[in-house]
Amino acid sequence: MRRRLGSVLCGLGAGALALLTVAAAPSPARPEPTAPRAFVSLRSVDPTILQDMRYATAHTFLGEPVTGYRQPVCLLTRPAAEALRTAQRKLLRQGLSLKVYDCYRPQRAVDHFVRWAKDLDDTRMKREFYPRVDKSRLFADGYIAEKSGHSRGSTVDLTIVELPARPTRPYVPGERLVPCFAPQKERFPDNSVDMGTGYDCFDTLSHTDDPRVSAVQKANRQLLKRTLAAQGFTNLPEEWWHFTHKPELFPGTYFDFPVSKRSLGER
Repeated sequence: MRRRLGSVLCGLGAGALALLTVAAAPSPARPEPTAPRAFVSLRSVDPTILQDMRYATAHTFLGEPVTGYRQPVCLLTRPAAEALRTAQRKLLRQGLSLKVYDCYRPQRAVDHFVRWAKDLDDTRMKREFYPRVDKSRLFADGYIAEKSGHSRGSTVDLTIVELPARPTRPYVPGERLVPCFAPQKERFPDNSVDMGTGYDCFDTLSHTDDPRVSAVQKANRQLLKRTLAAQGFTNLPEEWWHFTHKPELFPGTYFDFPVSKRSLGER
């Protein structure tokens, strides 16, 4: 058998052997996109700002980590990161700190949101994140879209924490869920000051100026909004946690590099 195989190979011309070699060689993997030099790690600009990067964990409205979040790091354009640093200095003098939940978000993560929203049978996290919204309404009501300002690198989701920051426990997949608009002591533990709802609460109660929130909750929301507005951030009225630094460096670009230190190279 070995002699017969050798005879067959000898009968093949050099060109045919080359073709066999090429066909057997795996195609090279496409290199991952990387961040423009205008992007930085928030921790490198201000390590005092707390980070609770939810989409790198299973505690999301999807019930699993989001595609593209390789590490729990906050990446932003440098002007946005430096503006947060200035806001943080003001809050630190009051015994408070910013805490970010999400920063730059790759387009592949947004695509993950869209795929999930179209799967109407997957409602495992409904009780916490959208208990009063039918999943079939998430697009129509504006909770999910095919593009996100986060992908441009100057938008951030964040809150305020009293110092010293209380430790918080991790989410355990499958644990009992509580509506995101329940009283603070009942909903999932977060060391944020009371904003009236948890992060990513798909409910009109999350609207920044919703009149139904308590006086304390309203004051906390306005403190966050006022502090960030002084540094050039604009709030999305439907989400008390969502702010965009203006002017944006990349107003028409939706990036897709992964959320990881590697995307920044050696910076």
